Amino acid sequence: MKLGNAFGGGIARAGETCGAVTGAIMVISLNCGSKDHDDSISKDKAYDMASKFMEQFTSRNQSTMCRKLLGFEIGTYTGHDKYEIIYQRCPGLVRSAAEIIEEMLGE
Repeated sequence: MKLGNAFGGGIARAGETCGAVTGAIMVISLNCGSKDHDDSISKDKAYDMASKFMEQFTSRNQSTMCRKLLGFEIGTYTGHDKYEIIYQRCPGLVRSAAEIIEEMLGE
């Protein structure tokens, strides 16, 4: 949990890549990534799976960018209504990422 804390809000609330996406890429890397720089087969597999994940996430959610997924610049948000959008949309995005990863790793 601590490892991924600052991924929220598109990495430190910068509105960049969604934290659910970066977390999923971490899972892919842990699952099939290389353990040393000479293992190009594992590294290529991780890159291929990450690319497929990104395509599927974008297909389901129209973007991988936090600001586009939420519809506003999270680093400059103010007001209760913005928090409501976050609490409404983010759990579904995390669920979407988890479902894609589950499908991919089950193959």
